[in-house]
Amino acid sequence: MPMWSTISHQNSTSPLMENLSSFHDHIMIILMLVLSITGMMGILTTSKKIFIRTSKESQEMEIFWSSLPTVILMMMAIPSLKLLYLTEEQTDPSMTMKITGHQWYWSYEYSDIKKISFDSFMTTKNPRNLMTSNHTILPTKSPIRFLITSTDVIHSWAMPSMGMKMDAMPGRMNQFSSTISRSGMYSGQCSEICGMKHSFMPITISSIPPQEFYKSMKMM
Repeated sequence: MPMWSTISHQNSTSPLMENLSSFHDHIMIILMLVLSITGMMGILTTSKKIFIRTSKESQEMEIFWSSLPTVILMMMAIPSLKLLYLTEEQTDPSMTMKITGHQWYWSYEYSDIKKISFDSFMTTKNPRNLMTSNHTILPTKSPIRFLITSTDVIHSWAMPSMGMKMDAMPGRMNQFSSTISRSGMYSGQCSEICGMKHSFMPITISSIPPQEFYKSMKMM
């Protein structure tokens, strides 16, 4: 659940988001090291008037300042490409959830368990602009396939704690696979400007253990 005045990521609730958070920390460490070293060199150069006037060229220095940025960029690119591959990886799903965007609400359908479908609208309850009339209930530790589309304009179904953001486009069915790691209630919103009430399209997911999930499905 997003909290007021937080500046970091929401708590990760999927393997993908855990990898994204680790990659963010990895990049920030590299950036802080680069900023610290270049800042220190700039301060030393300006405060102590350190200039090398006698050396006109140095093959070693040219190799060093050409190879070091290459190494740093490789340290950033390799994990990034690996993570990009993981976001596109598809697994055999245990269930499929179909999501349809409308102006300005979401429709959900459990398409392969029972023909259960419902609409989800924003309510006036707290937390403000995040509470919905119907929660989407999903099982934990089970691979889930999300099929996302729209009936009118382009929307975007986004769940930050799952590291998930997928466009809902009219006439097109987009697909995304994810696994929820732990039980809880998670919130998201439409992340594509889709009209006057774009900010009134919240998303709420309640994740529960698989045994409780299938028991609740039988009761519906």
